[in-house]
Amino acid sequence: MKSCLPKADRYDLSIKKGKVNNHAKFLLVVIGRTFDNNYTQMKSRRSFIQKLGVGIAIPGLVSFNSPQQISQNVINQSLKGEEFWAGIRKQFPLKDSRVYLNNGTFGPSPNVVLKALHSSFTETNTSGEYGHIDPEREKLAAFVGIETSEISLTHNTTEGINIMTWGLPLKPGDEVIITLHEHAGNAIPWLNRAKLHGIVLKPFEPKATQAENLDLIKSLVTSKTKVIAIPHVTCTTGLVFPVKEISAFARSKGIFTAIDGAHGAGTFDLDLHDLGCDLYASSYHKWVLGPNGTGFLYVREEILEQVQAYQVGAYSDLGWDLYQNPPEFKGYVPTAHRFDYGSQSLPMMRGAVAAADFHLEIGKGKIESRLRELNQYLYDGLSEMSLLLDVLSSPELESRISMITFKPKSIGYQEAGALISKEGFRIRQVPESKLNAIRISTHIYNSKSEIENFLETVKKVLG
Repeated sequence: MKSCLPKADRYDLSIKKGKVNNHAKFLLVVIGRTFDNNYTQMKSRRSFIQKLGVGIAIPGLVSFNSPQQISQNVINQSLKGEEFWAGIRKQFPLKDSRVYLNNGTFGPSPNVVLKALHSSFTETNTSGEYGHIDPEREKLAAFVGIETSEISLTHNTTEGINIMTWGLPLKPGDEVIITLHEHAGNAIPWLNRAKLHGIVLKPFEPKATQAENLDLIKSLVTSKTKVIAIPHVTCTTGLVFPVKEISAFARSKGIFTAIDGAHGAGTFDLDLHDLGCDLYASSYHKWVLGPNGTGFLYVREEILEQVQAYQVGAYSDLGWDLYQNPPEFKGYVPTAHRFDYGSQSLPMMRGAVAAADFHLEIGKGKIESRLRELNQYLYDGLSEMSLLLDVLSSPELESRISMITFKPKSIGYQEAGALISKEGFRIRQVPESKLNAIRISTHIYNSKSEIENFLETVKKVLG
């Protein structure tokens, strides 16, 4: 991610912090418990909002069908090719009146996730028992190939990044390698620690290929290098770093790898043990297609005791006793659970599990292949417009997976973005990292025909 999120993209931060769009996404199902008796009688989103007594417009609500329109189709594995993916699209309540090409900001959930949220919120609020998340923790750890003891359940990627940024043992003068294409969620925590503790950040401009980036990072390492803190996939151009090779090199040098994985979980057939990094922070609301306000941090078991926990509470500890003199704190639990504490939302984590199960039912490898297929289809189409635009994403297949960024030649990116949006496409403008470009991200609910329509629109707008 980038030094992202100026004005236009503070929308992204509101998502990560679970604010406005948190409600926009699952308000329809959560409020169902209150109005269950007349749920199906609500004739329109407008009357639904009026019945809630909501006095403001809810951003994002218009992107989803109302609850009575949500179908509960099952995945038909007997279908092949585009017919199979058309069936997958039916699992989402996205409206057909707009083409959604901004999953890099926010991933709309499939119906099974909305159903899980509704069911769990209803169960919680009718019983008065908010429950515990141990079963969900186990399933979500398995989803990314790690032990239950290695996962901390957070609210977003940035929360996990802050835990690893502040927890790693660094002193003034220690160096941290980052990119010039960081998202605010990775840049600001490291900038803050540099300001307060005197560590030294060494940002670099990424190259086009994995081999070049591996060599570049190796060349930046000095005797003072303690951490390589880079994104798995940049949010600016969708560049994929060779994290496995970088992690192996770093470990051989005694350097920590702290990865911003916001665009890694849900895109790759991810196995964090195989990837080999020390720490990996991600969220469930993007590519995993889970609820807003859910995320995770992976802490490799072998380095757990080197990562200091600063924000703790119930379930972080082995015991405490204020009656002792002096009062006694018996230490931290011997797992990454020490980093998440207090009451967690069982409904939200059940929604995250439902999203993970949705991926598993389709097949994580199958999803990765589809993302790469759509990405290449889009890349090829944009590359044919070299007189109209510059493709900023890497030409190397291994260095792309789900996002492509391009820069118009004839008009400004903001004007082009506005014109493309008016044609019915939800896209993302990229002022970060001085790119002044447009980012397109596709997921399994997108189709090749949508990409073809988008390419025709780009030709019309830029031609």
